[in-house]
Amino acid sequence: MKTQTGILTVVSGFSGSGKGTIMKRLLEKYPENYALSISATTRAPRPGEEDGREYFFRTVERFEEMIENDELLEYARYVNNYYGTPKAYVQEQLAKGRDVILEIEIQGALKIKQKYPDTVLLFVTPPSFEELERRLVGRGTETPEVVHDRLCRAGEECDGVEAYDYLIVNDDLEACVEQVHSVLQNEHARISRNGIFINEMKKELAEYVKGERS
Repeated sequence: MKTQTGILTVVSGFSGSGKGTIMKRLLEKYPENYALSISATTRAPRPGEEDGREYFFRTVERFEEMIENDELLEYARYVNNYYGTPKAYVQEQLAKGRDVILEIEIQGALKIKQKYPDTVLLFVTPPSFEELERRLVGRGTETPEVVHDRLCRAGEECDGVEAYDYLIVNDDLEACVEQVHSVLQNEHARISRNGIFINEMKKELAEYVKGERS
């Protein structure tokens, strides 16, 4: 059963939780089901990252122009950099009936939920603090100071986890991917998302009862 429009989904998680890897694998396995929105950011690209693939890398000046011109669905400042979601692509994909996934941090997620209450919020976490620290250090792309800042930020984010709809514990990649896929497919079956289908069925049954349908 297909809903009329796609489902807007926000995936957040601690830095180092593996949320990006989960989303990449999800789109590899189910490319027809989902569209991943690419965020804009003012942070510098990491080794191997490309503009328009991992992020739209923008200067602070250009990003602030985007804010001024209302080109962003949401935006926030995180560890001294801007992050935001370009609006046009998201709206276009939802209108086509595709589920759009936003991989954004907690401030932006809560803003999206406030604007669009039907949004599904998923929070990704490693199985323990020790594993979170190990993953951050193991990247080898950030200074000890930045690792410290990200762990402190994770402590702050814990206070907002209760606002999310689902918790995804990333211990096994393939299991996490299937869990996320299952959650989102089940969301399509919610009564609240199938009003058009239900109303059409009611109409046709009423016509049958009245003898207007053979």
